[in-house]
Amino acid sequence: MTHSAHSAQIAAGTDTSVADSTDPVLRVPPADPAAAVAHFSASLAFHADVSDVAAALAADGDPGFVLLDSRSTESWDQGHIPGAVHLPTALIPQQAGRLLDRAVPVVTYCWGPGCNGATRAALSLARLGFQVKEMLGGFEYWVREGFAYETWEAAEKRTADPLTAPADGADCGC
Repeated sequence: MTHSAHSAQIAAGTDTSVADSTDPVLRVPPADPAAAVAHFSASLAFHADVSDVAAALAADGDPGFVLLDSRSTESWDQGHIPGAVHLPTALIPQQAGRLLDRAVPVVTYCWGPGCNGATRAALSLARLGFQVKEMLGGFEYWVREGFAYETWEAAEKRTADPLTAPADGADCGC
């Protein structure tokens, strides 16, 4: 059977070669490669990870985007990424136009993976005509990966969590 014929069987739900598997991973078969390319390309168009954002901010010159913290003032004071712009999600419709340049992409973040505040902020900005990405992991993973942050009192930095970043501080190679 050709690859395209097999893909057609999968799409039609008539392929039983994998669907009858007792393997929970393959019970639903993987997408065909073309669909996977479209999906993963789209995902990268909407998301950036903490390490990539940190590398861009640490490089010499303009990173080419604005980093936006969409949390409350109390959360911002508790800790935020140096250089980020603070604009709580609820204030985006009224203030984004005067604080941000529509020609510059925006990367949003909130607390972490258990919070969809950065997603709501990104949606609000996109509705206003901004190009936008969401930083996966949010402030939680910024801190867990050992990057410096600021509080209302001072700059801080924690040791990287070896479950989220290499213990030796090297690039993860992703």
